[in-house]
Amino acid sequence: MQLPNLKMNYSDTGGNRPLLVLLHGWPQTSQCWQKVTPALATNFRVVAPDLRGYGLSDKPLGGYDKRTMARDIRDLIDHLGYDTARIVGHDRGARVAHRFALDYAKRLSHLTLLDIAPTLHTFREGRTATARGYWHWLFHMKEDLPELLVAPQIDGYLRFFFERWAVQRAALEPAIPDYVAAFSRPGALRAGFDDYRATDIDLAHDADDFDEGKTISIPVQILWGEHGLLAGLDVLQTWKPFAPDAFGERVDNCGHFIPEEQSEVLSEKLLQYLQS
Repeated sequence: MQLPNLKMNYSDTGGNRPLLVLLHGWPQTSQCWQKVTPALATNFRVVAPDLRGYGLSDKPLGGYDKRTMARDIRDLIDHLGYDTARIVGHDRGARVAHRFALDYAKRLSHLTLLDIAPTLHTFREGRTATARGYWHWLFHMKEDLPELLVAPQIDGYLRFFFERWAVQRAALEPAIPDYVAAFSRPGALRAGFDDYRATDIDLAHDADDFDEGKTISIPVQILWGEHGLLAGLDVLQTWKPFAPDAFGERVDNCGHFIPEEQSEVLSEKLLQYLQS
């Protein structure tokens, strides 16, 4: 599909039901939602795009700040003919969804964020444990070096994260070759790292909103893996300054990749909220 500024690939269950948009993270593509889509499609038109720079979508040289990536999603919703949508975001896609909620509040009826803390909190309040957990974020922000070191060993590099961040590793294994192929496409590694390189811009936008007291006004569902990147963090209290009506819970026996590791549990929890 050709958006005003981007050619975007997406899956679409079709139909005239309310729109549900699923946003993936790094190092994945829209394929990560395959296990939850059938259950969600009984009640919603489920659309799962490859974000700017990922999968089969365009990989331009700019526009990886979350404000621009959220505008891509707004354009997608417009293209599909909807005024409002429900959005579920995981990892980097959850950061796009958070920005969407701030910039297009009237276009959003429900929001679920999976296994992330707010970007601004992470950088303002992070300590040694944060640096240990998010070392890759700082590495990916460097210019040129990540491409130089990762390009000869994409499979090994991505598998490191799928192994270290997952509890239900077998649930991820079938899709890993497809993710490796996706990040082996021309420009894909660079684009994925550019997502992280936009952090300074994202922090400036987030700080402006936060310091002005701008928050997400709707109830926001927050879910995180028992052994995910937020393990040991008081997740809901972390989100309250950004989304005062945030609610949610831990997903047991799960790592970072909730849509694949605990797809049935996630589908059930999403439907409980998204149908309200």
